[in-house]
Amino acid sequence: MLIPRLSFWLFAVLSIIVALVSYRFLVLGFEISFPGLQAHIVDRKLSFLLHIFASPIALALGVFQFVPRLRAKRPSLHRWTGRIYALAVLIGGLSGLALAIGSTERPVAAAEFGILALFWVSTTAVAVRMAMTGRIAEHCRWMIRSMALTFAAVTLRLALPLFFIIGDMEYAEASNYVAWLCWVPNLLLAEWFVRFK
Repeated sequence: MLIPRLSFWLFAVLSIIVALVSYRFLVLGFEISFPGLQAHIVDRKLSFLLHIFASPIALALGVFQFVPRLRAKRPSLHRWTGRIYALAVLIGGLSGLALAIGSTERPVAAAEFGILALFWVSTTAVAVRMAMTGRIAEHCRWMIRSMALTFAAVTLRLALPLFFIIGDMEYAEASNYVAWLCWVPNLLLAEWFVRFK
C-alpha cells in the first residue's frame, strides 16, 4: 500500500539523516555541535560520549530491522544487526540515564529524559528476550515499541525549532516540554499500531 510505504520511507530517511548529523561533532567539535550542553560535556564526559556515539547507531540500524525482505532473505544479518542495535540501546540508554540522574540544571527535563532512558532499555530488553525464546510475534511488537522510543531522537529535533520560533524559548526552557513530546506521542502511536494494526 502506498501510504504505509511512504510512511516507512519518511521514517527511514529521517532516522538515517538524524543519525548521520548526530556525528557532526567529529568535524565541528563539541562546543559548536552541542550549544547549551557544556555542563554535560565537562561534568559527565564519559556518559555524554557514550550516549552520542551509541544512540545514532541504534537509530540507523533500527530502521533495517523493519525491512521484511532483509528479514526473509538474510535472517543471520537481521539477527546480527539486531544484536548491535540492542547493544547500542543498552549503552545509549544507560548513559542517557546517567546524564539525567547527574543533571541539576533542568530537573524537569532530566526526569523526563530519565524515564525515556528506562523505557528505551526495558522495551528493547523484552524484545530481545522474546526473540531468544522464539516468540517472534511478541518480539516484533516489542521492537515496534523500542523503535518508537529510538525515534525520539528525530521527533526531538523536529519539535525543538517550533519552541524556538513559535514559543520564543531558549533550549533550557523548551527542553522541559520537548523531553515529553519527543517520546510519549511516539510510544502511544506505537501502542495503537501494535494493538489495532
